[in-house]
Amino acid sequence: MIPIALDPRFVRLAVCGNGSLALRRFNALRAAGAADVLLFADAPIPELQAAASDAWRSRLPNTEDLAALHTLWIVDLDAIKAEPLAKAARARMLLVNIEDVPAFCDFHSVAEIRRGDLLLTISTGGAAPGLAGLIRRRLEAMFDGRWADRLIELRALRASWRSQGVPMAEAMRRIETLVAERGWLDEPEKVNTSRTNS
Repeated sequence: MIPIALDPRFVRLAVCGNGSLALRRFNALRAAGAADVLLFADAPIPELQAAASDAWRSRLPNTEDLAALHTLWIVDLDAIKAEPLAKAARARMLLVNIEDVPAFCDFHSVAEIRRGDLLLTISTGGAAPGLAGLIRRRLEAMFDGRWADRLIELRALRASWRSQGVPMAEAMRRIETLVAERGWLDEPEKVNTSRTNS
């Protein structure tokens, strides 16, 4: 697997599906900044149709639709519909993912933690999504909501240093020093909750 972070402003994304999993994927893409993501659903649940609003297309993607996309998630469709659609997408060099069907996954969606612009991701290459979720929950506790403000502060400092002509290597050293001095990456003390015998 090759990890990348896509800027949704420059790629055309779509979800194809009718149920709650399609709704979850659609909402996740919107939360990631994909304001123009499309939803193709020929029999959507009401919540999905309401969430998609003007982005909803009341059909499965046709040839013209596929030609206009870069990436397609197929969710909640049975194999009779999903597999021919995935093959048609691949024939047009479109990246496609049928959720939980590795043979039709050109990529795997990652478990993620978002703290403002800080994005942490975990992937098992589709081998063990449950493990990715377990690790995500652990990291969520380590990287709490304060990290969004920390990143804003570091961005401002880096912009200031850049305007002053500070070299990248020196900016990196300054960030490392600041993080260490403030203890942002120090492990919290482990609380011993075990009972002792008297």
